[in-house]
Parts: sequence; C-alpha cells; structure tokens
Amino acid sequence: MTTVHLIGICGTAMGTLAAMLKDRGYRVRGSDHHVYPPMSDFLAAREIACQDGFDASHITEDVDLVVIGNAVSRGNPEVEAVLDRKIRYRSLPEMVRETFLWDRRSIVVAGTHGKTTTASLVSWLLADGGLDPSFLVGGLTANFGSSYRLGQGREFVIEGDEYDSAFFDKTAKFLKYLPDVAVVGNLEFDHADIYADFEAIRSAVRRLVALLPQRGLLVLGADNPAALEMREDAPCRVMTFGLTEAAEWRATRVEPAPDSTRFVVEHRGQRVADLRVPLVGEFNVRNALAAFAVATDAGLDAATIIASVGRFEGVRRRLELRGRARGVSVYDDFAHHPTAVRETLAGVRAAFPSRRIWALFEPRSATSCRRVFQEDFAGAFTVADEVIIGRVYRSSLPEGERLSEDELVVGICATGVRARYLGEVGDIVRVLVDEAREEDLVVVMSNGAFGGIHGRLLEALAGR
Repeated sequence: MTTVHLIGICGTAMGTLAAMLKDRGYRVRGSDHHVYPPMSDFLAAREIACQDGFDASHITEDVDLVVIGNAVSRGNPEVEAVLDRKIRYRSLPEMVRETFLWDRRSIVVAGTHGKTTTASLVSWLLADGGLDPSFLVGGLTANFGSSYRLGQGREFVIEGDEYDSAFFDKTAKFLKYLPDVAVVGNLEFDHADIYADFEAIRSAVRRLVALLPQRGLLVLGADNPAALEMREDAPCRVMTFGLTEAAEWRATRVEPAPDSTRFVVEHRGQRVADLRVPLVGEFNVRNALAAFAVATDAGLDAATIIASVGRFEGVRRRLELRGRARGVSVYDDFAHHPTAVRETLAGVRAAFPSRRIWALFEPRSATSCRRVFQEDFAGAFTVADEVIIGRVYRSSLPEGERLSEDELVVGICATGVRARYLGEVGDIVRVLVDEAREEDLVVVMSNGAFGGIHGRLLEALAGR
C-alpha cells in the first residue's frame, strides 16, 4: 500500500484530498500548524492522523509520496527533508490530476465569484439525475455533507481555483485539471498576493481556455465583459448565460423571496423552465443558470433538473443561517471581496426589503487585508443599515499596503450608512446584544472563523 504524507493537511482542500486518497486505497497522514476544527474533526472521523506542527521526523522511511500544500515553502523542515532525501513530491492539483482525472470528463468551474456554489449545484444535479459523478469543491455541500464524492460515472466536477499550486509551481491550480468543460462565470482582480494585476489573472484564465479540446465546452457569464471576452480564444463550443438579452441561457422574471428565488429559464429565446432555487440574490440566479446549462449538456432533461434544483440544500458558509435568538437572525457568509460583499448584501435586501441589516466584516483574506480595495469596500455596504468593521487579520503587512479600518469606516459613512470599527469580537457581541432588535438580520462576512463570533453572538443574544 502506498503511503502518502500531506504537508499542510488541515486546509479545506488538502484535508479533502487526504480523505479522497484514503477512499482510493492509499495510506494517508500529514501535518500542519494550528490543527483545529472543523478539519481536525473531519480527519479524525476518517482515522487520518494529523500531526500538529512541522518536523523532519514526520517524513518517515515508509513515506512513498509527499503532497506539498501552497501554504508552505522553503525553510519548512518537512519540505527540506523531502528535498534532501529526494522523495517523490507533488502539488495538490498535480495529485488530483494524476489520481482522479485522466479517465474522467472533467468539468472545471472557474471565475472570481460563485465557484463553490456553482460546482456544488452542478454536482448535485448530476448525482440526483443518476449520472453518479465525482466532485471536489472548496466548501461543504449540504446535500452530500461533504466537499468531495467519488462516483462511478464519467463526470468529475471540480472547483477551478486560480490560486497558485505550490512554492515550486506558481501557476494556477486550474491549469492541472484537464478541462473538458470549463465554466467562467465572472472575472475580476483578486489574490493580490499572487497576481500583480488584473491582466495576470486574465492571462491565467486564457491559458485554461486554451486547454479545452475541440469537442469541449466553454460556458461564459454574459453579464461580465471580462468573462465574455474569453469566447474570442475558445477552441470549442461556447455557451453563455446571464440576465442580459444577449445570453444564450437567460433568466427573466426574477422574483426574490426570503428563502428562495423564482425565475424563468429561457434558452435562445424559448421558455425552458419555471425555476425555484432555494438561494437568494441575483448572483445565485447566475450560478443556477450556469449549472442548468452544464447539466443539460450532460444529458439531463429540464424536468429532472427543475426537480433537483428544488432539492438543493446549499453550501456551508454561503449565506448560511447559523441560528436565531430573540428574533435576531445570524447568517454566515464567505464574502471577502468587494463584489461578493455587495452582491451578498443586495441579495439579502431583495429577500428582506423591510428588515434592518447588520453587516459585520472581517478583512481576512490576502487581498481584503490590502489597500488595493480600500475604496471599493467603502462602496460595497450601501444597502446595509449598520456596519461593523473588525480588525484587519494580517496586521504584519506594511502600513502602506495594509487596509485602514478607520479610513474604511469614514468611506462607508460617506455613503450615508452608519459604520464603526471594533477590534475585539467581544466588543462587537456586546454592541449587538445592546442594539439589535427583533427581526434584525446579522450578516457575518469573513473567509475565516472571525473569532467564533457566530456562536458567541447567538449565545449572548439568547441570554440577553
């Protein structure tokens, strides 16, 4: 039995890969710094050993192959041991490709926003439709209770992450995924720690498109000019989707509700379906359209897709209701880019036009902690009623590069929205306990744990 050691195992993608490899018959273990739930619990439940901390002694004589995550680099003691002893190693996307993708029809969902939801929805439609797909996404899909699945069908749905692969390979992960179908819903500047500018990201996506075979399919978001321009380089069929009249797959008559959105699906001007998706926001209408187009191309009929969409249960941390206490609803959302923040709040406002919305934002991602989006963030909160900005997570950034919490508050207030900066989670909780009213909505936005604020807030509200 092949023994695989993963360096940096507790990230979502690496932990998921560990479980997939074990399901495939590998002996799997790994290590990471600051091992914590939920990934530590996920690995423990699957009896995958995760050692806390990095040490050369973890690379034992029985290790046949090492997967090196993109969060570690030269100087890591385990990396140095692997290089010194010339043990075979791969990046995460290389391991996914070599182990799972060569004999599958690979459906790669890329773009700046909506990848996880779209990939999860495509996976669910194909599975519920009887095609028995495999999938790997960057979130926990509620229908499966997992971020991965190994099926016997031909399709493998994979979230096409544009982040770099490893310290020895700074190209985008999605370039390893052998696309037969590629979805590019939208394209904006992000990952300022990896990409110098927007053109660098656009070039990476062009390289993804160039990998499609002539018999392949490129599915593009028609509402995003940068995504739509990718059709000029397409070596294969192209489908477009969106709300614009020019979209081949188009949503019309969009009707928001508190727990869902209804709309009509048109294909080349012909009414195909009346769809109810149990998600809110126009951005999720686009995600559902893309999934509808991909599922149709995979051979599913409209009636099957309509029924399956209605049974979709969403993705953890994508506007997920974490609980209610004293009439206050607390949502968790992964938004960490100005567009994602704006679209998330716009979706909540459309679903709840008369409710008061609190937006709690933790600048945590490598991009949101930087000044590059200082002005864009200031304009992203305009539909909220109350905004609280938490502490910038990466305080070690040079002051000239670091997002200013105080300037952000000033910028938000200039739009007419009340905002304040509170650096401690305990202070944020106390303000909400004092000021939140029945029927208020609290939307917590961070790509991290935000100090466990969701549970702390619900507990404090319940005991108010």
